[in-house]
Amino acid sequence: MDLERKFHPDEIWFTSDTHFHHENILRFCNRPFASITEMNEELIRRWNETVPVDGIVFHLGDFCFGGSKEWNDVLYRLNGKIFLILGNHDMKSIRQGYMGRFEHVTQQMCIRVAGQTLVLNHNPFLAYGGAYRDVWQLFGHVHSGPRANTGLDHPRLQYLFPRQYDVGVDNNDYHPITFYEVKSKIEEQIRKAQDAAGVPVFENNKVRVIVFLDPAVAPQTVE
Repeated sequence: MDLERKFHPDEIWFTSDTHFHHENILRFCNRPFASITEMNEELIRRWNETVPVDGIVFHLGDFCFGGSKEWNDVLYRLNGKIFLILGNHDMKSIRQGYMGRFEHVTQQMCIRVAGQTLVLNHNPFLAYGGAYRDVWQLFGHVHSGPRANTGLDHPRLQYLFPRQYDVGVDNNDYHPITFYEVKSKIEEQIRKAQDAAGVPVFENNKVRVIVFLDPAVAPQTVE
């Protein structure tokens, strides 16, 4: 993992799984585009209307299919400085001809934004450093979202922590999202988990409450 870097919340965006030039993704994820050309153009348009020229984008993998021509065709049209966290499809496509266009290329990053620590990886983790200390993990890969929950990983999403979030385009209206949007979504997930956590249990005429905030955390019993 990279050493932790600090970023200002107003300057950063997150996205994943754009799959530029990947024609089969239209069918796999039920994307609402008539052709791969239409998808590429719409993803580029939504990216550039969201991210300013001097913005910073953390792309959490599966950026593009094809070779140097396809990657460069997209890269030189996108706003911002792009940090690429490699996805499983990127590993077989990376070339020297366009890797220099990225600000940084790595397998995983740990960043700090407005006092919040975030672990960035292509895949969601069952366990990660700081999971029980309010560290967030952002990921892609699973293509969750209102149209795309059809993959083999979908049943496993029930085991995610409230502090994990899929920043992939299928889950975020096909555009990058801000730190503030991520914060709002994670806080809402935590609130829902807390609402579901207070389960009263009656034992020996005493009311006990099961506190169960994260699926993988052993419940604590409170008198």
